[in-house]
Amino acid sequence: MRRGLLLVLAVVVWLPLLHQVFLPGDLSGLAGALASRQRVFSLQEESVERDVLHRTNPEWDLMVRTFSVLSFANLALSEPSRKAEHLAVVDAWITRTLRDERRAHEAFFLPYVHGAPFRDPAGRSLFVDGELALMLAARQLVEPRADYAPLLRERVDLINGQLERAPVLSGESYPDEGWTFCNTVALAALRLSDVVDGRDHGPLLRRWVASAREHLMEAKHGLLVSSFTYDGVMKDGPEGSTLWLAAHMLQVVDADFAREQYQRARQALMGQALGFAWAAEWPVDGEAVQDIDSGPTIPWVNANAGSSGLALVGAAAFDDEEVLHGLLTSLHFAAFPVRDDTGLRFAAGNLLADAVLLYSLVEGPLWRLAMTQPGLEAHR
Repeated sequence: MRRGLLLVLAVVVWLPLLHQVFLPGDLSGLAGALASRQRVFSLQEESVERDVLHRTNPEWDLMVRTFSVLSFANLALSEPSRKAEHLAVVDAWITRTLRDERRAHEAFFLPYVHGAPFRDPAGRSLFVDGELALMLAARQLVEPRADYAPLLRERVDLINGQLERAPVLSGESYPDEGWTFCNTVALAALRLSDVVDGRDHGPLLRRWVASAREHLMEAKHGLLVSSFTYDGVMKDGPEGSTLWLAAHMLQVVDADFAREQYQRARQALMGQALGFAWAAEWPVDGEAVQDIDSGPTIPWVNANAGSSGLALVGAAAFDDEEVLHGLLTSLHFAAFPVRDDTGLRFAAGNLLADAVLLYSLVEGPLWRLAMTQPGLEAHR
């Protein structure tokens, strides 16, 4: 009896202190170690890790490239003395991605892309066009290259056409399937592109937000749905792995709407206890539709891998220091950091998880630069 009581007392004292063991420490050092390894990986023309990731999910391969470009574009702005070094990584990814797309237009899709024709007459995916446009726009915003200018303009025009033709101004990622994730990435690309070349897609961006409020919102929680048909009929409801990134992308589109979505998602999906934080993929009272992007969920606490990873981006973008540090503490507790002579990775994740983490630690300069356009309020 006495031993049991002592054990209970020990646990009561120890548990509140557990998170201290896994505190992330110096965030700039963490970002530097991640960037070091990702720079080496990015500049390798051949990579077993990249091949494995592509075979697992080709969408993740493209997303690694996008997050890496955004990360090193931000680093080029925040570390001007190393701009050329950082832009070399950006250019390597853009060149490789354009080449891979030319070789096989469907290189970054899951097989079900062949299940039906796209509803949009152009027959294109906003997933690929949006991510490539965002890469190009980010590069041009940091330091323009003449050869990228027509490529960016062409890609932006394709996006503009897809959105304008869609019944609810939201394009398809797969045939008759639109993703809020991809649409908000495409919108951010339009905004950054406008800053680069002086065009103005502002009216379209404002109409998109109005249409999304009318057609793509789940009423109970006031959150954007994650997927929908070409006609704007909901397929899957709100998902954390969509919402955190979408809110960040929307910061350069409509700052008030972006913050509203982040705060609503935080209320519905975020969990915190004893210095740790985690995010659910679906609201407790929502329908859970498991897929490869969501990743595993830990029962009882409802902690989801995909949502918690992208919640790092949301927390960083909206200066939510309490949540950011809690998420990073959980990451060090559960994801097993591994250091070697190239830098840092997390053993429980993959290349995409590491790319998302790096972006969450270095984001900011690029968005602030984009927000210098008149009429757009900065989020910081």
